[in-house]
Amino acid sequence: MKIVKHSLQFITELDETDPTAQRLLALPEQMQIAMLEGMLKELLAPALKPAIDKLNENNSFATLKVII
Repeated sequence: MKIVKHSLQFITELDETDPTAQRLLALPEQMQIAMLEGMLKELLAPALKPAIDKLNENNSFATLKVII
């Protein structure tokens, strides 16, 4: 089976005047990214599963998967 890797890119816009955003922005960039990606994986991936399962119903040549 051949696998084609592709990805989506997300951005997070932060209100720099908000105290919570300020705390996040005070962290090193790699830590900011790791925290935001962790939240996406935890919250978004499970919500996408039903839609992905629907897309894959009766597929004849390809299966879409989310790798966490």
